[in-house]
Amino acid sequence: MRLITDVASAAGISEEHLELYGKYKSKLAPTLWDELRHKPDGKLVLVTAVNPTPAGEGKTLTTIGLSQALNAAGVKTVAALREPSLGPCLGMKGGATGGGKAQIVPAAEINLHFTGDIHAVTSAHNLLSAMIDNHIFQGNVLGLDPQRIVWKRVMDMNDRSLRSIVTGLGDGNGTVRESGFQITTASEIMAVLCLCDNLADLKLRLGRMLVGYDQLGQPVTAKDLGAVEAMTALLKEAVKPNLVQTLEGTPVIVHGGPFANIAHGCSSVIGTRYALKLGDVVVTEAGFGADLGAEKFMDIKCRQAGLAPSAAVLVVTVKSLKYNGGVRKEELYAGNRAALLSGLSNMERHIENLGKFGVPVLVALNHFEGDAPSEIEEVLNACSRLGVPAAVSKVWAEGSAGGLELAAELKKLLDREDAGRYAPLYEENLDIPSKINKIVTEIYRGAEVVFSPAAKRSLAIIERLGLQQLQVCMAKTPYSFSDQPRLLGAPEGFTMGVRDITLSLGAGFAVVITGNIVTMPGLPAKPAAEGLSVDEDGVIHGLE
Repeated sequence: MRLITDVASAAGISEEHLELYGKYKSKLAPTLWDELRHKPDGKLVLVTAVNPTPAGEGKTLTTIGLSQALNAAGVKTVAALREPSLGPCLGMKGGATGGGKAQIVPAAEINLHFTGDIHAVTSAHNLLSAMIDNHIFQGNVLGLDPQRIVWKRVMDMNDRSLRSIVTGLGDGNGTVRESGFQITTASEIMAVLCLCDNLADLKLRLGRMLVGYDQLGQPVTAKDLGAVEAMTALLKEAVKPNLVQTLEGTPVIVHGGPFANIAHGCSSVIGTRYALKLGDVVVTEAGFGADLGAEKFMDIKCRQAGLAPSAAVLVVTVKSLKYNGGVRKEELYAGNRAALLSGLSNMERHIENLGKFGVPVLVALNHFEGDAPSEIEEVLNACSRLGVPAAVSKVWAEGSAGGLELAAELKKLLDREDAGRYAPLYEENLDIPSKINKIVTEIYRGAEVVFSPAAKRSLAIIERLGLQQLQVCMAKTPYSFSDQPRLLGAPEGFTMGVRDITLSLGAGFAVVITGNIVTMPGLPAKPAAEGLSVDEDGVIHGLE
């Protein structure tokens, strides 16, 4: 690893703008923005994917490898990524810093505690939780209805036993009420941190966050409880983006970490804006498949921040196509041409959908050792028939050298006349049901949306409070276009069920909860945590 001061210097950042966290990590000081703000922006490229297998298809890996390859090809490139959450790192997926020769480093530190941003979000969120219960205990001047408090507690760990809890049990411990925990990455504070422009905007957004309703049905916010300044104090360092590097020394801004299946799935607006001033090209990613991460990137992040992506890279794997063709995950490395051809419908659907946002698409076929040459050829031929450029990416095994073909195709794409003609899918003046219906019918290809009684009550509150201008953040399974995880490939004509709708007024969107989606994941039968070890020198093994 290079010293982070050297990485920063090569990117055009002087040491006076760094707030060092050891030799290899740094926060970027707000003074840097004062120096950069008038520079022209580079071109923004989104890396997204087809509907994944449970292990993921390598979006982060591809983002890192592509940024290295572009730099190797002479294009000044910066990557912008999300921060890993302890929940999936110690749960199903393991580390989230890439792999092989396409990693960001120091990987173990980034995967575990990093610079403390996610812990700060946890603390700020739970401070507000404590202040809510204390307000009721101390006399409840605001008249909060204990049965209509919507603000839960959070922790950065997968723990299904905390999804539903009862607080206040025991003499003198406050009002007894039902509540629960979410994972920290589902906290509205994480969304606010990732969408705010600066510290002042963070304060405004924190103040708008809804905590519940009073006895008359009127909303009560964090500002009403007097919690904003204290929360800001806990978040004042977390709002600064983090600078690290790839194995080849490419600068990477890692900041924020909302999940894409239960939140908006993108790294921070602040970090992206810094990156756009530092690089001629910025490669960023959004979580899970394009039906989740890319849609929210386009319809929420880009709209709110005034960003205009120039292209999208769709990560495809042979195993994901076979998975979408009906092959069980235990058999994905066995040859199955029929399943592969069937699964190509999923790739085609995502290509069509990305075109609806006005950005040209490049397919990155992320190579795995077990991929047969005939299978790779089938995917490339399918892309050719669709008129979409494609390249095999071998960045895991070869680093930048394995991504040069992909980088060359991206450079061609960025020079096209239709690059940068981004437009969101829906107009803001539509009401919430119409926005939901637009996403369901045009991106998911469902036939209709059915709202539960709870969702209808939420829609009535939205209408009563005049909140139709909110964007929508769909919370659904990442494994299917539908709300049914086993409905793979490219289903259409299905009914999408909306279970409830929650309001994230600070983030500026309504969270639409579908199917069996939960905001606190559970651990798998064999958690990744079981594979971790620490040797006598303090080196962590198994976090990959």
